[in-house]
Amino acid sequence: MRIEADDMSLANAVALAGLGIEAIESGDASFDLTAVRTCDSSALVVLLAWQRAARAVGKSIEVIGVPDDMMSLAKVYGVSSILPIRNTTLA
Repeated sequence: MRIEADDMSLANAVALAGLGIEAIESGDASFDLTAVRTCDSSALVVLLAWQRAARAVGKSIEVIGVPDDMMSLAKVYGVSSILPIRNTTLA
């Protein structure tokens, strides 16, 4: 699923979490964040919610195209090692 939002923040975190969870329940567990330009710590909460939803149905997620800001936040909060992030784009 390509996330078309250019911002992942508190303003849209609930909506994005819901869209991702719906995608996971429909069988799509790959997320492309290349359109995202800005984020705050809420973006990490969204990724964790997606990961939790996927595990609940026996799947795992893959997240690609993660913005540098999000990678930095994940490192600061100490969650980069538990998130399935690949900082590349889909082929």
